[in-house]
Amino acid sequence: MQNKLCMVTGANSGIGKATAMKLAEQGAFVVMVCRDEEKANKARDEIINKTGNTGVEVMLADFAYQYEIRELADHFKSKFDELDVLVNNAGMIASHREETIDGIEKTFAVNHLGPFLLTNLLLEPLKAAEESRIVNVSSEVHRLGASVFDLSDLQLTQGFTPIKAYGVSKLCNIMFTRELSKRLEDDGIIANALHPGAVSTKLAEEASWLMKLFYFIGTPFMRSPDKGAETPIYLATSDEVKEISGKYFKNKKPIQPAGKALDEDLCHKLWEISEQLTALRNN
Repeated sequence: MQNKLCMVTGANSGIGKATAMKLAEQGAFVVMVCRDEEKANKARDEIINKTGNTGVEVMLADFAYQYEIRELADHFKSKFDELDVLVNNAGMIASHREETIDGIEKTFAVNHLGPFLLTNLLLEPLKAAEESRIVNVSSEVHRLGASVFDLSDLQLTQGFTPIKAYGVSKLCNIMFTRELSKRLEDDGIIANALHPGAVSTKLAEEASWLMKLFYFIGTPFMRSPDKGAETPIYLATSDEVKEISGKYFKNKKPIQPAGKALDEDLCHKLWEISEQLTALRNN
């Protein structure tokens, strides 16, 4: 990964931090996208100290705010012309149904629309790189999301629960990946999604006390962030997948996602809805 430029979102802790660390170890220049500047700088210093790679930079954005994602993309493009790897890792589980200032349910906004918007805004530098890759961190919980997925109510105005919203957003990650890979097949860019395993991270820090309790009880049985980062790193760096795109991986192997993720019409319609909700059609 020498001389490769990589961006990792949600990079100050958990899988994102472990992914940034491993990319830095391999010699990449890493842009860590985080929302908390103090935590981000602490993580950055730790990565530099452990890897000896000083090519690590922090850029700030809260994915609940679309204007911050746009500012992030503008900031990045003002400094860099190319992007070799984009790892869309940032995610959250809500404690209750809450809407962002853009009027969008927060889980859907952060977990799906955030990476959808950022990826589209960074297509120019991705296309400028020789062999760029997009890696979207999804989850096996997408299978639960598939059971309640409804294009007419993606934001769960009816029957909301935190885990349903998370599942729907993770299904959308895979559907977005499949549609994206089709749209980029002539541009030399590959895009894949993955399940990192049940990983002990700070994913549930905004969840309800009950969800946090379940998460705490399950922590001893969960993978470490380093183990969780193995498949993202594999998809970002391995020659074995340099011609594989639009797939869903688990333990570094492609597997079948839920049936709805394979429905090309649904994937296309989700893309169009996402364009509308991020005002990309007006750009």
